[in-house]
Amino acid sequence: MSNSRGPETLSELVTELGPRARAATAGEAAAAGDFAVVTVPLKNYKDIPAEPLEGKIVIDTNNYYWERDGRIAELDNGEATTSGLLQKHLPTSKVAKGFNHIFAKDITTDGTPAGTPNRRALATSSDFSEAAELVTKLYDEFGFDTVNIGPLEDSWRVERDRPAYVIRQNADELRENLAKATRTV
Repeated sequence: MSNSRGPETLSELVTELGPRARAATAGEAAAAGDFAVVTVPLKNYKDIPAEPLEGKIVIDTNNYYWERDGRIAELDNGEATTSGLLQKHLPTSKVAKGFNHIFAKDITTDGTPAGTPNRRALATSSDFSEAAELVTKLYDEFGFDTVNIGPLEDSWRVERDRPAYVIRQNADELRENLAKATRTV
């Protein structure tokens, strides 16, 4: 794992996660993983190293907060999505939207076994079926059902200020909330 402050700042987290975890630079972490999870302020997405992620699946958890990220005209005008911007920055990677509409603390506490009534559902989106399948597999391992939105151009439906954003919902409710989403232009 890496962050913008340097590997030495992650020692406490590495200890908490156990012997298989290690801290590295962004480039080293990108090169080491079979896939990558990107969680950065959106304004910094262009700092993500492209070369070590070549050919890999990249799970994009980012959301656009203009108050933090500054205004991004493509997003404000409804011409792009956060994951679409990342895919453009990482043209040789396979980006999938995932884990962006759940609070981090809920990822480890809200999961339940498959088949549990009213099981919480999360959305994914990708232009690559294998990337969406990886997110679906991870969701199931963490205890969540999956609703696949389709291509990245539709991933805006689960971004900030939309009905499906950061609320607990089962698969049917998530589909309903995705359908209610409107794009502000």
